[in-house]
Amino acid sequence: MGDYVALVSVIMPFAFVIALVGMILHFKDRRRAHEAMMAQATGNREEELLAIADRMERRIDALEQILDAESPGWRKKYHEHS
Repeated sequence: MGDYVALVSVIMPFAFVIALVGMILHFKDRRRAHEAMMAQATGNREEELLAIADRMERRIDALEQILDAESPGWRKKYHEHS
């Protein structure tokens, strides 16, 4: 029985260290995967925002062309009030 207790008292600290290192590596890997996923999501969001900005720019250009055709002095009038 004494040999069994001595063996357990030697093995337990090593098992604890191995479990601790395994947990640290596991959570580092999960964090790395999460960061990669967030970077991809951020990239997709940036592309979506750029597409929206491009559409808005085209719409503004179209509205300015309409205003130029229907009210040629609108730019001068706008700049006088700003």
